[in-house]
Amino acid sequence: MNKTLLTLAMALAASGTALAAELPDNIKAAGKVVVANTPNYPPMEYRDPATNELMGLDIDLGTALAKQLGIEVEWSDIGFEQMISSLTTGRVDLIESGMSDLPKRRDALDFLDYMKSGAQFYSTTAHKDEFKQPTDLCGKTIGMSRRTSFPDETAKWSAANCEAKGLPAIKVVGTEGSADARTQLKQGRVDAAVQGSETLPYLMSVDKGAFFTIGEPYTAVYQGIGFDKTKPELRDAYIDGLKALMENGEYKKIFTKWGLEGAMLDGIYINGEARK
Repeated sequence: MNKTLLTLAMALAASGTALAAELPDNIKAAGKVVVANTPNYPPMEYRDPATNELMGLDIDLGTALAKQLGIEVEWSDIGFEQMISSLTTGRVDLIESGMSDLPKRRDALDFLDYMKSGAQFYSTTAHKDEFKQPTDLCGKTIGMSRRTSFPDETAKWSAANCEAKGLPAIKVVGTEGSADARTQLKQGRVDAAVQGSETLPYLMSVDKGAFFTIGEPYTAVYQGIGFDKTKPELRDAYIDGLKALMENGEYKKIFTKWGLEGAMLDGIYINGEARK
């Protein structure tokens, strides 16, 4: 190893040691964090059908953050609706699972935001001539995961863009998850569906020619890593870890790998606010 590379390696090692010192004592003693994750939301988190290996942007980012802090990750497969209670009761240390940073969740959580997202309408290509713009969905049946913020957001969008203009309301159908919504869409049980805008390019690349998006995302939110609001030490260590990944290029490398460079943030955001 030449002198320049050796100096860089020593600097990175020293940085990791310094960040590890910021961790809460129980995390340092365990040498790991237990992270809530539901692997059913590609490309954020999913299992490789061939190997059952856990993979996705959240997995890569979570692993890189833990490495930066000198600890391991233990991924805990927990239903999305159970994640916040699992965190506040101490079953897990943090949440990293494509969770939107919403004001109503901030009563219990602090979010370290790491990407931009938005709710997006889409349908099967059989409807491409029928649904040319979002308002063509007024009066139609739209499927979306009931565990997410999508049902409320879609009802609000419908009130403003359909009912307020004398058009029939969208019929919101809560599903058991995004995969269930896609199944119902393919079976013709719903006319269209909603997913996070970050997931649709991957979905359309895997199932070529099956789907198309309708308009632009109709919400703008951040996705964040969730921490127990009463335990800020772990959050603060992760803030410094993410800052280090942004500075050394690893953050951009991960987003580029998953084709989501457009979802990257330009700095550190906590609970939707830029940290100075």
